[in-house]
Amino acid sequence: MSDLAVLFDELPTRDGGRIGVATLNAPKSLNALSLEMIRQLEAKLEAWAVDRSVVAVWLEGSGDKAFCAGGDVVALYRSLTEEGENRGAGRDGIFAETYFSAEYRLDYRIHTYPKPLMVWGDGIVMGGGLGLMAGGFQRLVTETTRIAMPEITIGLYPDIGASWFLGRMPPGVGAYLGLTGAQLNARDALDLGMADRFIPRERRDALLGALVEADYGDRSLPTLRAGVQTALDDHEDRSAAPAGQVWPHLDHLQALVGRVDAATAVRRILRDTTDDGWLAANRARLEVGCPMSAQLVWRMLERHDHTSLADAFRDELGLSVQCCRQGDFVEGVRALLVDKDKSPRWQHESVAGVPHADIQALVTPPWSSESHPLRDLGVGHRVG
Repeated sequence: MSDLAVLFDELPTRDGGRIGVATLNAPKSLNALSLEMIRQLEAKLEAWAVDRSVVAVWLEGSGDKAFCAGGDVVALYRSLTEEGENRGAGRDGIFAETYFSAEYRLDYRIHTYPKPLMVWGDGIVMGGGLGLMAGGFQRLVTETTRIAMPEITIGLYPDIGASWFLGRMPPGVGAYLGLTGAQLNARDALDLGMADRFIPRERRDALLGALVEADYGDRSLPTLRAGVQTALDDHEDRSAAPAGQVWPHLDHLQALVGRVDAATAVRRILRDTTDDGWLAANRARLEVGCPMSAQLVWRMLERHDHTSLADAFRDELGLSVQCCRQGDFVEGVRALLVDKDKSPRWQHESVAGVPHADIQALVTPPWSSESHPLRDLGVGHRVG
């Protein structure tokens, strides 16, 4: 297999167009999103956006286990703790700023892409992988899809625009998902608006064949979308999707986290004795999770209840960099992924014990609005 970070191909369509295909190419790391992947995707999406012959884009991951299991947090960890070539020379280094700026800019581009962009969300879709998927015109899930944002386990928080899109789910659900890192299947993704179509895995090749044969008309955006939609209509089969986990518990989840503060919500979740395996796994994850992360989940959802997606990304960039420099991110990655002792030593013992001043220090960006790396994000673009 090629050692290129992303593989690119173009499929000729029956009416003389082309479908751009981008494949994340790091199956051994479950296609963890590296900075090189981000840069290559950004450049190719820019080229395809202005190429009139490209009628649509298909984004997927290599291998049969994951679309993308998240950002390359080990590289971030090393940039913050090691010196040498390609390292950030400690917590004041600039790699975290470079990485998150590039990632969020790419995610926003996908949200505002001027052509139909489909994401084949097969297998594991976590963290940064969900950032790529969330903005797709058609987000396709299969029987193997497993979506989660378990950042609370590594001392981060749901970023990649989640501060914006989690808050647009039914009341309380986004907060519960962010606090517990709950794992979602394809039905959950459809129910919560995180996916658009259920396509059985075995139909992938047939679907690509139908997209090649579709009619893309005069190349205007409505006709491009219509061509994609027609092909998808013939291959969708929601009856084959697994049973949902969120919807049957919706009232219960809302009762746990509704109309309270972060510490109270966490206390309610941990004291819940409902006999259900999915809820129990969520409780266990929260119990060992980072107290500061729980507070940040709550704070960011409150801050972006009525903001734009671009504003959320700008805010997330500052917070993500500060989590690397001052927060628990380094310790969380060390314990979970580097030393793998599974015993992180968080800065705070409980969610209730996190001082307001510590939260405020993290949510205060390290730049002025005039020097913010994403200050131009959203200019001339609108999500929707």
